[in-house]
Amino acid sequence: METKSIGSNLIYQRKLKGYSQEELSEKTQVTIRTIQRIEKGDVSPHLQTVKLLADALEIEIDDLLILDNPKEENIQKKWLLLLHGTPLLGLLLPLGNILFPLFLWIHKREDNDLYNYHGIKVVNFQISITILYVISFITLLTIEGYGFIFFMAVLPLGIGISLFNIFKAINSQTCYYPMAFPFIKRQKERKNSNALFFLFGILMLSNPVLAQSTAIERLDGSQITQDSLTSKIEQLVNDANVHGIAVTVFEDKKISYKNTFGYKNYPEKQKLTGNTNMYGASLSKAVFGVLVMKLVENGVLDLDTPLESYLPKKIYEYQPLTRWHDNFSELKDDPLYPKITARMCLNHTSGFPNWRWYEADKLLKVKFEPGTKYMYSGEGMVYLQVVIEKLTGKNLEQWAHELIFEPLHMNNSSYKWQDDYAKDFALGHNTKGKLYPKDTDNEPRSASTLETTPNDYGLFMAAVLQGKILSESSYNELFKPQFRIRSLTQFPPGSEVVSTANDKIELSYGLGWGIFQTPYGKAAFKEGHGDGFQHYTILFPEAEKGIMIMSNSDNGESIFKELLEVSLMDIYSPWEWENYIPYNHSTDLNRDEQ
Repeated sequence: METKSIGSNLIYQRKLKGYSQEELSEKTQVTIRTIQRIEKGDVSPHLQTVKLLADALEIEIDDLLILDNPKEENIQKKWLLLLHGTPLLGLLLPLGNILFPLFLWIHKREDNDLYNYHGIKVVNFQISITILYVISFITLLTIEGYGFIFFMAVLPLGIGISLFNIFKAINSQTCYYPMAFPFIKRQKERKNSNALFFLFGILMLSNPVLAQSTAIERLDGSQITQDSLTSKIEQLVNDANVHGIAVTVFEDKKISYKNTFGYKNYPEKQKLTGNTNMYGASLSKAVFGVLVMKLVENGVLDLDTPLESYLPKKIYEYQPLTRWHDNFSELKDDPLYPKITARMCLNHTSGFPNWRWYEADKLLKVKFEPGTKYMYSGEGMVYLQVVIEKLTGKNLEQWAHELIFEPLHMNNSSYKWQDDYAKDFALGHNTKGKLYPKDTDNEPRSASTLETTPNDYGLFMAAVLQGKILSESSYNELFKPQFRIRSLTQFPPGSEVVSTANDKIELSYGLGWGIFQTPYGKAAFKEGHGDGFQHYTILFPEAEKGIMIMSNSDNGESIFKELLEVSLMDIYSPWEWENYIPYNHSTDLNRDEQ
């Protein structure tokens, strides 16, 4: 599509109808910002967006679109190939010769009248030839000799006509289907649409595998087709300038949808894939929470025993082995740190700050009585990691591979950068699409250094839903509300403001995961945030559903709220507390690194 032409057409039609940009936005689901960018020629809008605008202006979609350029020609050929070619799948799936083109036609008929015309021709022919198959089978059983010849002639006839029209449609955008009865007529107002959808429903029920594979059931029982979800994500990514994002949806404790959008390197237009390495940021903590609970199961440590009691000497007496994270010399005169337990580290009540470098004096300290207050803390997680390493003689990386990565076949995951990742890795992008440099020299830290892929982390999320790795009682403890949260936001300055805003969902923290209540049971979430990487994951264990969102763009969080709602009807995630301000929302809150 030629964006400039669409923009000019939109300006003309909008002014012809007497609408301002604000008034047109109110009549549609399209934001003012998107309308402004289309009219300026800054974006190439998705067809669904153009349709919404055309409907609001009470015009045909063709009045906005320009369809005679090379890019649109390629798109037409692709869909024409699918419309005429998918009936051949009927050789493998009963009624597939009708179902597949019927589904494509319903999905694409309003995008371009050419799809509508070809779709009707294909579906009418396939219904007709199917009836002919049935008649030929009856003659085979009832008429000797000629019945067999008739039966043997029908199948190659149907295949031959389909192959002929594949080439004809691609080369000339025309088709010819003889012997086709007009079961579906080409009507502008589609008065027969109700009957058509009834027919489609009957056909879908006769092929439940196909029906289930194309729809996602959300928390409230409503459904969204996978194509619709893909289109919506494309629109959000486009409108909010999200440079790369991976989305995985879970149903019935398993993956039902996964897709990637955008780029691992936007300036060079290198595509993001499910096997692309991505910096996991604080998703590290969710994996570490499961790891620690496995050690608790195995009797290595207890959640409520003061961690210092496990070591033969004081934590500050150990010689640091890393550049900073196992250096606890600043705790020598601190009377509070000996009270810290594993539970406090996992539910963020240890009293440690998020990171010592955020403190005015850059020093590590316990800021309040451990166990009495929620304060998100990467330092607390790392303290627990260091104690485990000194207690067991195994480092974090060894434990993670032994207990999590290898059992789940997460072959491209590690708490440290591996040389193999250089073959396919994502760079973080700022809001303007400029690249952050890749940090490859991080020492393994439980709170923040996970390197993984969308496919690998999807395996971890599915395993948690399925109750793998841990026992049922351990998962119950992991997801039990450990400490109630009543702060306005998770990070300063709102973290110091007491608020009842999230009392309705009983916002709390479990062990490495945030917890809240919904009409569909408990929800367990974990976010991740760093330069150019923004992630959100949430599971609904009782509903057996969830979603994983991983983005390598500083604009990623701006679509999380709407993406959660459209994919799962998750209207409960505390997006304001998380500061997930939508891209078309004017409010802006300060945030810290998660």
